[in-house]
Amino acid sequence: MSPKRDLTFRQLVDLSFGFFGVQIAYALQSANISRIFATLGADPHQLSFFWILPPLMGMIVQPLIGKYSDRTWTRMGRRKPYLLVGAVIAVLVMLLLPNAGSLNFGARMFLGLNMAMWFGLFSLIFLDTSINIAMQPFKMMVGDMVNEKQKTEAYSIQSFLCNAGSLMGYVFPILFTWTGIANTAPKGVVPDSVIYSFYVGAAILILCVLYTFLRVKEMPPKEYAEFHGIDLQKQEAKADKGLFHLLLDAPGTFWTVGLVQFFCWAAFLYMWTYTNGAIADNVWHTFDTSSEAYQTAGNWVGVLFAVQAVGSLVWAAVLPRFKSLKFSYVLSLLVGAAGFASVFFIHNQYLLFVSYFLIGFSWAAMLALPFTLLTNALEGSPYMGSYLGLFNCTICLPQIVAAATGGAVLSLVGGGQPAMMLAAGVFLILGALSVRFIKTK
Repeated sequence: MSPKRDLTFRQLVDLSFGFFGVQIAYALQSANISRIFATLGADPHQLSFFWILPPLMGMIVQPLIGKYSDRTWTRMGRRKPYLLVGAVIAVLVMLLLPNAGSLNFGARMFLGLNMAMWFGLFSLIFLDTSINIAMQPFKMMVGDMVNEKQKTEAYSIQSFLCNAGSLMGYVFPILFTWTGIANTAPKGVVPDSVIYSFYVGAAILILCVLYTFLRVKEMPPKEYAEFHGIDLQKQEAKADKGLFHLLLDAPGTFWTVGLVQFFCWAAFLYMWTYTNGAIADNVWHTFDTSSEAYQTAGNWVGVLFAVQAVGSLVWAAVLPRFKSLKFSYVLSLLVGAAGFASVFFIHNQYLLFVSYFLIGFSWAAMLALPFTLLTNALEGSPYMGSYLGLFNCTICLPQIVAAATGGAVLSLVGGGQPAMMLAAGVFLILGALSVRFIKTK
């Protein structure tokens, strides 16, 4: 057996297929959290604060998953046990979160928030934690089992499946509305169209994760050592560095790609937080969260995010054709920046398809290229999982910063949520300019 053997296309797909289900859950969270909390009574200037919780949990959970899975050699696999546990918890929480407004908490308040919002907050914490536990092993398994030649293809397939899952998750609410399920509800209650979307998404999530869990056989230690050309016993004998020391010894690629990540993920945090309000304002001219127009805008946000996913699917198929990873990275971010900026000027719901299709180019690049660059730089490292977990901080930290400052930025741009899309475009331009600093192996 050649230690650097190629995997078949089917094997590459099987390796990431569960990501399809995980991303449905993530898409439902991304497209509906602002809508849910606005329905529960959150002020627009508060919305960004609710978005601090998901990346904060990612910063805590994913480095630990990486560190401990690096040392987990079981009959079930190295990364797969974490994958299964995260998926089961995510399913349970997805059945609870959208019901936050239906549990008769009354009008009791605590620290300025009603009890329904507190229930939603704790559900969101557990949901994002479990999604992080289930999501990270897919990236690690590609790093473990795919050679350098196929990594761009492998992560592009993962990006394709990710965006296909996003597409499905984003359109669920409007599809259920078309079938006659109620898209409005009493004030403070989440509509059935959203609740049923979470239920169906939970079912698909567990089925997809079980498929990968049963189809993929991770390498045993000896085969892993041969594949990566390392002496695993010697590597593990000295593999006792803490996460802080790993950061000090991180390759330059880790930090330079992380700089690009900072600007990119801040931009998308603004998109997830303010698209609902921006579209309701620009197209439906309403701020009333209990109105039919606002909930219609919420459904349309799902459609626009689905268009973004289509753009990502198309661009993910194109990315492996570029000879220069850095050139494709810059081009993708600049196209996405143009898409973000255009949202501010467009008041026709259908013209927004163009904007979000272009935004999808950036999303495809963000899902594939950073991990290709980093795992190539880490080839043969006994700390692959730990570094990928730590690298997730370059995704989470910018979201926390953007969420913490979102209300201030919103006031700075005049209080209009459409202007936050312009801010997102500026961040992507800064990310594109930062690509020149990336150090590659």
